[in-house]
Amino acid sequence: MHAITGKDYGKKVKGKVVLMKKNVLDFTDIKAAVVDEVIELLGEKVSFQLISSSVFDDPENGSEGKRSNPAYLENWLTNITPIIAGESTFSVTFDWDRNEFGVPGAFIIKNFHLNEFFLKSLTLEHVPNHGKIHFVCNSWVYPAFRYKSDRIFFANQAYLPSETPEPLRKYRENELVTLRGDGTGKLEEWDRVYDYAYYNDLGDPDKGEEYARPVLGGSSEYPYPRRGRTGREPTKTDPNCESRIPLFMSLDVYVPRDERFGHLEMSDFLTFYLKSIVQSLLPAFKALFDYTPNEFDSFEDVLKLYEGGIKFPQGPLLKDINDSIPLEILKDIFHSDGEGLFKFPTPQVIQEDKTAWRTDEEFGREMLAGINPVLITRLQEFPPKSNLDPNIYGNQNSTITREQIEDKLDGLTVDEAIKANMLFILNHHDIVMPYLRRINTTTNTETYASRTLLFLQDNGTLKPLAIELSLPHPDGDQFGTVSKVYTPSDQGVEGSIWQLAKAYAVVNDSGIHELISHWLNTHAVIEPFVIATNRQLSVLHPIHKLLLPHFRDTMNINALGRHQLINSAGTVELTFFTAKYSMEMSAVVYKDWIFPEQALPADLIQRGVAVEDSSSPHGIRLLIQDYPYAVDGLKIWSAIKSWVTEYCNFYYKSDDTVQKDSELQAWWKDSAKKDMVTRKMSLGGLKCKLDKSS
Repeated sequence: MHAITGKDYGKKVKGKVVLMKKNVLDFTDIKAAVVDEVIELLGEKVSFQLISSSVFDDPENGSEGKRSNPAYLENWLTNITPIIAGESTFSVTFDWDRNEFGVPGAFIIKNFHLNEFFLKSLTLEHVPNHGKIHFVCNSWVYPAFRYKSDRIFFANQAYLPSETPEPLRKYRENELVTLRGDGTGKLEEWDRVYDYAYYNDLGDPDKGEEYARPVLGGSSEYPYPRRGRTGREPTKTDPNCESRIPLFMSLDVYVPRDERFGHLEMSDFLTFYLKSIVQSLLPAFKALFDYTPNEFDSFEDVLKLYEGGIKFPQGPLLKDINDSIPLEILKDIFHSDGEGLFKFPTPQVIQEDKTAWRTDEEFGREMLAGINPVLITRLQEFPPKSNLDPNIYGNQNSTITREQIEDKLDGLTVDEAIKANMLFILNHHDIVMPYLRRINTTTNTETYASRTLLFLQDNGTLKPLAIELSLPHPDGDQFGTVSKVYTPSDQGVEGSIWQLAKAYAVVNDSGIHELISHWLNTHAVIEPFVIATNRQLSVLHPIHKLLLPHFRDTMNINALGRHQLINSAGTVELTFFTAKYSMEMSAVVYKDWIFPEQALPADLIQRGVAVEDSSSPHGIRLLIQDYPYAVDGLKIWSAIKSWVTEYCNFYYKSDDTVQKDSELQAWWKDSAKKDMVTRKMSLGGLKCKLDKSS
């Protein structure tokens, strides 16, 4: 009632605080809880100070909003934290003088405990002349002595920089300065610094030359998006490389604390993390697969993974895992009933027919609906030509002839099929060839560069026509390739050779999917935007609020990936055909990454699988109608674009508003200059409300 009438009979405003005390996974950190509760006996260990959005601290010459007297969290001792991680609700009571304070727009919190807690929200009830004010926090608050500046949280209201209430302006600017850091020193878990670094932490040269890897980023030879800076010491062997932390400590690699997994996400990740260390158990499989150690001896061995499972090899490492990890997690990791079996769900493609994966129909379908449906392109010239420099690599053009494929084009000639938009290519040749000689001579892998031609049939499915497998010329790269073309067969030796040719194409496709389509084009390229958003856009900024949910866990996943998956001798190098050249090769491919082409319609048009058509949904027409990735993707893309356009138009009424938004322009320039200058991201800034390059 007071909020409606404006009558301030009481001098108190009640607040509700929701937080989570320090915990480890789903279990309370008992030691932390006991220490904090002993200290809490002294009282007043978590303080809150409201900051006015309408009244200055010093009306004459002050530039900051007025602060309330400190109020303290109530009933810490009597509010029992659940045994499993969960939220706790506390009260806080503020002294109030409406005429002298105005409307709260932010608050400062100080934690005088010895341990951190996760602050979810503060809600002020019945603020005179205003009603309820909600502060969304979702942040770890460490002991006050850990911070160089106050921890501040703002009310759940978005403002462009120019519209920020004047008493809050300085607080907004200072918070961004804190988040940028000063670019020096090793960063600790309580630091909230978002800064950039090169990918100079993949190798471990101190272990030996075979573990050294080139620095990615900051050079024309190996351009790469920036990662988050940790400030760890350089290696002893190479001062340009950052030292690594032991594998068992890699869950503690620095990322800003609020970017780390929550308790539920960490539990999920541990499941994945422990799967990745299965590679350490490979020697134990020699007894199981003793004909070819570390390999499957037959397809029957592969099928055992789905049908009955494979007995988990016993040994000291398995005992350590069992002693350390709860049984329920182990069951999920090894998909077993606790008996130590490797057992996985049966893929749908072989549920009805165990040989279905070998058919040409399935092979063609996977180009459009498999793990990597983003590479297939329409063939526009024959024979396919290479874009590799002939001065370095000689003649790399395809050796596929018309005679090898025209009998499979349903009566069409090659030229007629091209004109009818019915020929497509899965082209791994130019990506693989520059590294192929090194892969085949310096690693345990032997493979080919590949080109796969496919024909779009009247029923909408793709039929493979030919697979070209190429090796570097034995006399040197300048002499081009030695290539052989394979065509479909289902009989005898030719049928087996055709299956092998498809296998080589699929191996290339899966490796390129993981390194390029997945890691590079999703994980790596987004990290500079995550960093720039936190460095340059205040939490009050509407674009910050728009982007934040989509960045969840990205920095944490990337940091852990650099230490467990894409590092030297990591899972990727041990698993994929690219071996120790994996990340280096992805950096070379990144030279051709162009920012405006990443929008789905632009990508489909650029690959020739769609054409512009204003009469079609989403403004483009697919040339392959049964293309699940594109059909579903365009619906999602269109919905996102529509919503984002409406959201941005609410805050930006004109192009001039965009150009005068200092934080937005700084965000764009910060993102664009971090190894993306050559990717057609304009350093001049954003010019209009919905920039056509975005």
